[in-house]
Amino acid sequence: MPEVTQSRSRAQFLRLAALFLVIALGLALRRFGYAADLPFVVVKYGGSALWGAMVYLLVALIAAKSRSAVIAAIALFIAISVELFRLYHTPWLDAFRLTTAGALLLGRIFSLWNMLAYAIGIAAAFAFDPARR
Repeated sequence: MPEVTQSRSRAQFLRLAALFLVIALGLALRRFGYAADLPFVVVKYGGSALWGAMVYLLVALIAAKSRSAVIAAIALFIAISVELFRLYHTPWLDAFRLTTAGALLLGRIFSLWNMLAYAIGIAAAFAFDPARR
């Protein structure tokens, strides 16, 4: 039993480390992607894929005892819900979306392509999830 607890703790630590890495990579990509002459598609949808991976890792940290497939399904539901939420507009919500935090957390413009990028990011996080090994 102690081995299982130690293995879960190690997996959670690796998930947390991966979460911080994904956040740092996403912020760096958004901040320096165009300056590094990366194509628009890489900066825009790479950031969205990293956002999807971040959602997976957050759900995995919260629902640590759940199966990875369940975590991936919940993460995809959250990511798609956030994207669909972009279709809802109120003055205060639109004002928040114009802030850096609002743009990073909620985004500004609805895009079906973002949903695909989220799914790719979630699939990648699922594939490399240390708890699956």
